[in-house]
Order: sequence, then C-alpha cells, then structure tokens
Amino acid sequence: MASEAEPRVVDECRGVLFVYSDGSVVRRAQPGFSTPVRDDGTVEWKDVTFDDAHGLGLRLYLPRERAAGGRRLPVFFYYHGGGFCIGSRTWPNVQNYCLRLASDLGALVVAPDYRLAPEHRLPAALDDAAAAVLWLAAQAKEGDPWVAEAADLGRVFVSGDSAGGTIAHHLAVRFGSPAARAELAPVAVRGYVQLMPFFGGVERTRSEAECPDDAFLNRPLNDRYWRLSLPEGATADHPVSNPFGPGAPALDAVEFAPTMVVVGGRDILHDRAVDYADRLKAAGKPVEVRDFDGQQHGFFTIDPWSDASAELMRVVKRFVDSDGRFD
Repeated sequence: MASEAEPRVVDECRGVLFVYSDGSVVRRAQPGFSTPVRDDGTVEWKDVTFDDAHGLGLRLYLPRERAAGGRRLPVFFYYHGGGFCIGSRTWPNVQNYCLRLASDLGALVVAPDYRLAPEHRLPAALDDAAAAVLWLAAQAKEGDPWVAEAADLGRVFVSGDSAGGTIAHHLAVRFGSPAARAELAPVAVRGYVQLMPFFGGVERTRSEAECPDDAFLNRPLNDRYWRLSLPEGATADHPVSNPFGPGAPALDAVEFAPTMVVVGGRDILHDRAVDYADRLKAAGKPVEVRDFDGQQHGFFTIDPWSDASAELMRVVKRFVDSDGRFD
C-alpha cells in the first residue's frame, strides 16, 4: 500500500521538468541533450543579477575587438525559449547562439532568465522580461561598466525564440505608448525580432493539425507547455497565448516598433505566426515575415552553424544595421 501512495510523474518536459501527482516539481539544471560550447574567446561574457527579489540573472556578451575601435554597439536582447516551462541563459545551446549573435551582429547581447512555470505561471515571465529591459535603462545611472562603456542605448533591439518570441510581442505592447517609452529613457527600442513565436489558440491551425509526432515541437508537447504555463483553468485562447482571442485587448492603439517575425516551413507554429503578422500588417503595423522554407522549430539554436542559421543571422544583421528597416 505504501508504494501505491508514492508520488508519480504526471507531466514531463524534455527530460528536464518533472511534475508529480502530489504537485511537487523536480528540475534538472542542464538540458537533456549534450551540446559543446564553441567559445573561441572573441566574445567576452559575464553574469549579472537584475532582480534580487526573485534571484534572476542575465548574461552579457561583448565582442572583444570592439575595444580597439571604441565605438558604441547596438544592444540586442535575446529571451530563450522553452514553452515558459524550461530553458536557461546558461544552457549550451543558448550560449552558442548568443556568442554568435554578439560576434556576427557586433552587438552587446543581453540574455535574461525569467521565472518558469508551473511554479510561476504566466504572466510572471512577462513581468520579469520587462524588468530586464528596465534594468538596462537603469544602467545609464547605475553604470554596469560594459553597458556604460560599450552600449548605444538609443539602438536597442528585443528578440526571443519560441516563448521568447511571445515575450517580444508582449514587450512591444507593454512599451508601445509614448508614456511607456518615456519610462524606458534613455533606452530606445528600434525593433523586435520574433523567432518562431509561441502563440496558441483553441482552434487548430493547419500546421498544428498536420504536425507529425516526431517533430522537435509536436502537438502533445505544445499543448503541455500551455497547460503548465497559463493561469490555472485557462485555455489556449488566453490573451497571453492568443493576442487575437476572445478577451484579448485591442492592439489598434499600440505603436509597434518595426517587428520581424521569423517562421519555419516545418514548424508547428508556422501558420499561427504568419496569421499574427498578417493581422498586424493589415492594421497598419510595421511587421514583416521572414519564412525559412523546410526549417523546423528552433533550427538556429539546434545548429547555429548551419547554412539556414547563417542566412538568418544575415537577415537579422541587416535589420539591426538599418535600425529596424526591412529589406
């Protein structure tokens, strides 16, 4: 009888997150895959705490060769993915991608962590993401040396993949008014890059309905992330997951900065992200889609050195170098 009362695993995410029948949660610090970090020393990095109350940190990446020229660099935020349930700035795949971002973009890269579900359900992650951007603004006075010496706070870009892409959307809304932008001063966000954003909805899109079970992000895992991360009892039409669902706030008055939405032809989220971009563009918002045919969810962090990843980096670099203008 005692063995039958033992808690059992009722939810599991990628061998990292385990939720038990008694409500307890166990996490592993490292991902369930082995990826070597390719750090050739051309980019410096360090960890900084940005939220003492919640014990949250971010990782800064600074190209070493910048010191010779002395010019200030654009700032590029990167929020990791993981369905709001897993992931960390310290994971090797995130580290590799951020090293390449800093090197290829010639940017100061900021990679924040945020509280994860189910221990901290949404909107906790969105609050933490906004706190990280406000931390950057505070450095104009408090003076982290890397920010003070290298950052061009007038050229800030906010990016994220999967759940991080959803975060980028909500930050665009959060800071999409003159009053909110004044709160960020002297930081000026020039553009947003949503990499395969993680949006949801009760009604299936075609790419969701036809997604194969062996996809990197498949339907069961996609649904599990939303069930574990949204407020208790909420459906995937909750405004956090579905910006156009019932009860979602109107976006007409939001002054979106130029936003690039990157999608993959083999991604379960493809159709929902394209629909999101089409709706905003029809409303007169500066939004464009970049579709990478044949690519699966997260291809750029799974293999940051693939040809497709190199092309994505070139697309993002043109966006940054032109201060948010599209090709």
